[in-house]
Amino acid sequence: MRGSLQSYRKVSLESEIAVASPHRLVQLMFKGALERVAQSRYAIEQGNISAKGEYIGKAIGIINGLQNSLNMNAGGNIAANLNQLYDFMIMRLSHANLNNDAAALDDVSAILREIKEAWDAIPSEQHHLTSSDDN
Repeated sequence: MRGSLQSYRKVSLESEIAVASPHRLVQLMFKGALERVAQSRYAIEQGNISAKGEYIGKAIGIINGLQNSLNMNAGGNIAANLNQLYDFMIMRLSHANLNNDAAALDDVSAILREIKEAWDAIPSEQHHLTSSDDN
């Protein structure tokens, strides 16, 4: 049963990604990063070192994707600041992985939540401004 539910969730997410706007894709990336950080924290609490490493690796991959989507030419100071925050989060995730440091994961979660809340607050009539082909 658990495998069937996971398969359904995967297909559901893949379907949503296939039709999502660039703005929605970034929302999904934030959600996924937050989920992976929470799973990493739970793995640390449970002493499951292999799961912790897997989830932290996935969180780093998602944050790298967010970082690579920044348009440094058009984004100005906002893009530069986000780039630095993404670097910091990757550093904290690496620290958490090496030291089983749940507090470092909490730092990353707090930053991700704050950025996600700002992203989610962008009015729908402005979503077309959040995507560009010039990275």
